[in-house]
Amino acid sequence: MSDFLHTMAQASAERAATAGPFTAAQLDKPVVPLGLGAFDVIAEIKDRSPAEGGLTGQGMDRATRARQYAEGGAAAISVLTEPSRFDGNLHHLEEVVAAVPDTPVMRKDFLVDHVQVLEARSAGASGVLLIAAMLDDKQLRSMLDCAAEHGLFVLLESFDEQDLARSAGLLENPADRERADAGQLLFGVNTRNLRTLHVDPERLVKLAPALPAGRCVAESGLHSEADAATVAGLGYRLALVGTALMRSEDPAELVAGMRTAGSARVSE
Repeated sequence: MSDFLHTMAQASAERAATAGPFTAAQLDKPVVPLGLGAFDVIAEIKDRSPAEGGLTGQGMDRATRARQYAEGGAAAISVLTEPSRFDGNLHHLEEVVAAVPDTPVMRKDFLVDHVQVLEARSAGASGVLLIAAMLDDKQLRSMLDCAAEHGLFVLLESFDEQDLARSAGLLENPADRERADAGQLLFGVNTRNLRTLHVDPERLVKLAPALPAGRCVAESGLHSEADAATVAGLGYRLALVGTALMRSEDPAELVAGMRTAGSARVSE
């Protein structure tokens, strides 16, 4: 685990220790199903990036931006809830859920305990991101099972071949394979180096042959329709896009353009 991930894991564990309890009503909020096409975009809302700095000075509030993402056809909206490095908060997720009730919203954070999956559910999330490198087998199993029990989709993020091999190994479990086939268990490759925080786009090329069977997501460093077409050609079927959309004056157009470009490449 990188120094950055280790720091994030420690802080996350401290937050998890104070989470809950949750009422039945909190855990019974509507779940919006994740519908997927040939190529899709998970559009991200975040106030800050450790590598890029503040991202909120674009004259568009979270709710408006979320509605723009939905208008462009985003398959889901990712909301950063990590407070120390991303200026995130669970209230941001709740705000987005309220703004786009018909679009699934995913909690993106450095989650280390199944109680944080419940916490996401209580805030109205329809999905969660999990980072393979941060979780041992017992933690990962507990969190995957918790997400499945509550109807949440999972984006399982990898950084290297070892992570992807663990992810692919999950498909030997019939329940996990069924969820992957249904698009409820997605496999991501993050191109960001978590020591330097710089993006290495070649990681998407390097790891493409190791992608698990199922819907795979290219994460970080994608900015344009051409980028979407490139990753679609490598076998990725979704792109998680944050900074480019946060800085876009017309995020709906960018989401729609990336979906169209990626889908066209898939159909070639």
